[in-house]
Amino acid sequence: MNVKLKTPLSKEDTKQLKAGDIVYISGTIYTARDRAHQRILKEGSPVNLEGAVIFHAGPIIKTIETGESVNYKIVAVGPTTSTRMNPYQPDVLKLGISAIIGKGGMDSETADALMENNSVYLAAVGGCAALYVKSINKVKGVNWIDLGIPEAIWELEVKDFGPLIVAMDSEGNNLYEEVKKKVDTF
Repeated sequence: MNVKLKTPLSKEDTKQLKAGDIVYISGTIYTARDRAHQRILKEGSPVNLEGAVIFHAGPIIKTIETGESVNYKIVAVGPTTSTRMNPYQPDVLKLGISAIIGKGGMDSETADALMENNSVYLAAVGGCAALYVKSINKVKGVNWIDLGIPEAIWELEVKDFGPLIVAMDSEGNNLYEEVKKKVDTF
């Protein structure tokens, strides 16, 4: 099933999603990688994560300086490997995150945390950074730029961001585990 959602996502939004569904997201999403996750747990989040969508990505950004103001433009943004966030993701999910966008899936502890928090993991396709950037209307803000451009938390306004595949749903269904079981039976 194809589903279009608008952020912030409600728990009803995420509960309706089933592994294998195709999702397009409009609204605000936030990028966050390893160092941002670590800092969120240490200092708290600089943004409201209730109903939020977190994108495991390190965008390529063009800085545009005009006089005294600085603006940013996304050049490309694609998913990074989500397994690097495994040590932090279960605790970060407790802060109200409704969906994670990433690549490659996550571990069983994160799968359990997705169920506990009625959240989902949405798989983005690697190598499609130029496609995904077309869905980004603007950079709304940046937090923790001191971490560097790839590791900062970028607040992005998106329209029909996707396609994204529900790879891990809030009921414990996991496309990665299904494929692994099929491979193991050969």
